[in-house]
Amino acid sequence: MRKIFLFCAVIAVMAGVFIWRAAAKPSRFGAFAGAPKVEIATLIADPKGHSGKLYQIEGTVSEQCKSMGCYFFFKSGKDELRVDLQEVAMTAPMREGHRARVEGQVVPYNDGYQFYASAVEFSK
Repeated sequence: MRKIFLFCAVIAVMAGVFIWRAAAKPSRFGAFAGAPKVEIATLIADPKGHSGKLYQIEGTVSEQCKSMGCYFFFKSGKDELRVDLQEVAMTAPMREGHRARVEGQVVPYNDGYQFYASAVEFSK
């Protein structure tokens, strides 16, 4: 009788892990191409000079889009850089306060610039 309960418990745990992994959202979207790493402050200071070139940046996600997660901001001091995930992860998981690594390029946006992502990886 004990063996049956133990066997059922093991199966239940394995099924739970399988279901959890299947339902968990991925933390990596797109393919990284190995672009050079640059500081967020550098891009904020001279967005026009870095426009159209592929870069990799890292930071802490702040103010993520509440409806779909399709964009967020990286802060550098009191300045911030908008990171658009529309092409790579339109419905990204909510990761405010977590670290993220993003590859993409600076592009014009409204009256300023934003970082248009081609790949993103969120730390758990």
